[in-house]
Amino acid sequence: MGKGAGCMPSKSRPPAGAAESSEADVKIVAPVPREERSVEIKAIDNTPPPAEVKLKIFIVFYSMYGHVESLARRMKKGVDGVDGIEGFLYRVPETLSQEVLGMMNAPPKDEDIPVITAGELTEADGVLFGFPTRFGSMAAQMKAFFDSTGQLWKEQKLAGKPAGFFVSTGTQGGGQETTAWTAITQLAHHGMLFVPIGYTFGANMFTLEEIKGGSPYGAGVFAGDGSRLATDVELDLAEHQGKYMASTVKKIVQS
Repeated sequence: MGKGAGCMPSKSRPPAGAAESSEADVKIVAPVPREERSVEIKAIDNTPPPAEVKLKIFIVFYSMYGHVESLARRMKKGVDGVDGIEGFLYRVPETLSQEVLGMMNAPPKDEDIPVITAGELTEADGVLFGFPTRFGSMAAQMKAFFDSTGQLWKEQKLAGKPAGFFVSTGTQGGGQETTAWTAITQLAHHGMLFVPIGYTFGANMFTLEEIKGGSPYGAGVFAGDGSRLATDVELDLAEHQGKYMASTVKKIVQS
């Protein structure tokens, strides 16, 4: 056979046998079935978030002609101005009969302010006590209320609770300081923490341009013969004491 009678196999193409062998080696793999996926469905919670629990400061007072009450109301404004704190107004029980009160020309009391019982004091995170003076010490109505706290004293239920005072007097020398500091014995026996305002009110504690009540022990008002009303400075001091007390209670609780 001549040189042109046959073809040399191409080096670039695999032999036929090799191709067949390669095709035989190819395996068809069936698709893997998809696993079922579990879908977690979360129920929608429509429960409203819990309401903010505010600390409570009780403003407990006795007021015959409204002077101490005016301070108490302004003090509540100061307490409520501090985040997370709420003030509550309470009266102590009256010990005089309506007949006697009428003879003293005492105005009727606001029935929207509830009368407190001794046991309710345990619910407060702090207490501000307000009362008029009687010969340099607290009025008998407030003293009678403190006298009713004997069981709380026995169990020391008020121990460690912050407390402060604010007062009303008839004259400038009538007990703005003594009415407060003679009341500290009540707190001491209960183990309560006395919180005076000191001179934190600033420049208004030092001005002499006008007559005003109040002292480092707490806010105060001069009632005179009963016709004088609390001045703006006296009311501002009461509001300051409310804020100061609220801030102090907040620090103590959060410490």
